[in-house]
Amino acid sequence: MLSRVLGLVRDIVFAVLFGSGGAQDAFFVAFKIPNFLRRLFAEGAFNQAFVPVLSEYRHAEGDASVRKLVSAVQIYLGAIVGVVTLLAVVGSPIVAWLFASGFHDDGVKLDQVAGFLRITFPYLWFISLTALGSSVLNSYQQFAAPALAPVILNLCLIGSALFLSPLFEVGQTGIAWGVFLAGLLQWLFLWPWLLKTGVWTLSDWRAKHPGVKKILVLMVPGLFAVSVSQINLLLDTLLATWLADGSVGWLYYSDRLTELPLGVIGVAIGTVLLPRLSSLHAESDGSMFERTLAWAIRLVLLIGLPAMVALLVMPDVLLSLLFGHGEFTAQDVQAASGSLAAYAIGLPAFMLIKILAPGFFSRQDTKTPVKIAVQAMVWNMVFNVLLIVPLAHVGLALATSLSAWLNASLLAWHLRKDNRLPPLHTLLPSVLRIALASTVMGVVLWAMLTLTFFSSATGIVMESLSVAMLVVIGLVVFGLTALVLGIRPAQLRHP
Repeated sequence: MLSRVLGLVRDIVFAVLFGSGGAQDAFFVAFKIPNFLRRLFAEGAFNQAFVPVLSEYRHAEGDASVRKLVSAVQIYLGAIVGVVTLLAVVGSPIVAWLFASGFHDDGVKLDQVAGFLRITFPYLWFISLTALGSSVLNSYQQFAAPALAPVILNLCLIGSALFLSPLFEVGQTGIAWGVFLAGLLQWLFLWPWLLKTGVWTLSDWRAKHPGVKKILVLMVPGLFAVSVSQINLLLDTLLATWLADGSVGWLYYSDRLTELPLGVIGVAIGTVLLPRLSSLHAESDGSMFERTLAWAIRLVLLIGLPAMVALLVMPDVLLSLLFGHGEFTAQDVQAASGSLAAYAIGLPAFMLIKILAPGFFSRQDTKTPVKIAVQAMVWNMVFNVLLIVPLAHVGLALATSLSAWLNASLLAWHLRKDNRLPPLHTLLPSVLRIALASTVMGVVLWAMLTLTFFSSATGIVMESLSVAMLVVIGLVVFGLTALVLGIRPAQLRHP
């Protein structure tokens, strides 16, 4: 939560100092590419492939075998990602040409993307090894240090925006260097905790281990499967470069608000869930596996559904308070409101994907999620084609949400076929109660926004007071309605 709140502060600083459009769009594209690959490794395919294999060797052979596995993975991962990083830095103009194709008519902006990429891409090497360290710590039930590491990224970007950017003719160059520094510091930050595990050493380097091949076999299809929503967001950015100046920024800021509940709950529970499900699978405890997955689904929907409704009802109010200052104009707020509402529709689905995917990867099943991901990807492109002309950047956001719901639905259906998901009648009552409580909350918030005090609030103080009151009212209404409908805190405890 600390990481996500600081991430929100970072984006407020970006909005106030740089707004949207111009060089800021170029930076967002350049940051999106290595950040997308970070999602694959830190929160996606690498973690999903590595943790089950590590759990298997630890359960069967003990820490001595794990030490050899970790050593070999460090060598292979560092070499592979190092080559990718080097090629991207040297070929940054080509990478810029591929991922910012809409900037071809604007040579200055395209050159800025290439220049920023040369600075930001080494971040990928540092953060990939950080992801390896985080996976090791998660497997040993140590979650605090890996969760705190992203705080360093946000602190570096906030500091670089305030103090480094004024030193450069193009201010975004300063925050690009902040990305580089953040990768280095996050990698170094985990070392004290890693050394305490006893399986992360500097003295026993081994390049061979049978588990490496197993991880690669699981990881290659998983690269696509678990991160399909992030691939869709990257495609949104690419297509947005063809739209009006500022479109990349509008999608970025609206996506960041949906990332707050997704990161605090969806990613966090998914991170804790994978080693737990992997252990249960290794122990052949199918009943507890099923109940644990059901618990996670109920918990993320308890956050995801009301968050979706709140973002749908008052996107402009939230964007105006958080970003609508300095260089981020009223026009930017209005434009970003549409894409925020569109992304909000898919928020529960984004969260469910983070929960359902470990249900497959913990059992070392990567084929099924890949098939599902391919279908979702194809439909995302179809939705993009259908919606981009009438809705512009809002259509891109809506297409991503629709494909996310398709992805989550198919994951759940296949888990049910594998008898790894509880019967629908055990989940449906809780889901319907949460949905009804969220709807009541949404109606109340909509009614409150018709009042002059809330609809006409101006100035940072009055806007803050207005939003704070709306948040409190929404929480109280949702909580009381949920209690009346029979939802109890005890039902949300891990079985």
